[in-house]
Amino acid sequence: MTSHLRPALVIFGALTLTCGVLYPLAVTGIGSTAFPAQAAGSIVEVNGKAVGSELIGQSFTSPKYFWGRPSATVPMANNAAGSSGSNQGPLNPALTDAVKGRIEALQAADPGNTAPVPVDLVTASASGLDPEISVAAAQYQVRRIAAARGLDTEHVRALIEREMRGRVFGFFGEPRVNVLALNLALDGKSTHTR
Repeated sequence: MTSHLRPALVIFGALTLTCGVLYPLAVTGIGSTAFPAQAAGSIVEVNGKAVGSELIGQSFTSPKYFWGRPSATVPMANNAAGSSGSNQGPLNPALTDAVKGRIEALQAADPGNTAPVPVDLVTASASGLDPEISVAAAQYQVRRIAAARGLDTEHVRALIEREMRGRVFGFFGEPRVNVLALNLALDGKSTHTR
């Protein structure tokens, strides 16, 4: 029996050292060297103060800001420590009620807007942490933001165009905008990512 125990303990120790220490240190070192901002959380700074992350959505509720995708994380929206979706299927009445409520809130915030509400403004993602919205979702909010800030709608549309990110590698995904970056651009704040 002891003849089997020694090799098992040696293999256990070797795998623990390799998978639990050496591999994480190597990945962290390579990530920190090759992608320092992303490895540090893509923290966005304004005047040396951290205001958020490019990778995690934030809740904006003021009419003068772009609103991001709803979050189903608990105990609060956009909780990075509790990434999750709602797990409500399309036939679940709770999901239907939540979507109706979100549509009503968007229409109440901009009563003259008769455009169809983009789906990403009323449904949460699987992670609940999306920092980006579709260009259509940003365009849907232009009138409300321009009115709340006393700006020309073309100025707000130009900011969307400036902050728009294209498809990954030219063909993956859809064009989108980062809500935090767009809202900071609205405020005329210069940002730095660390």
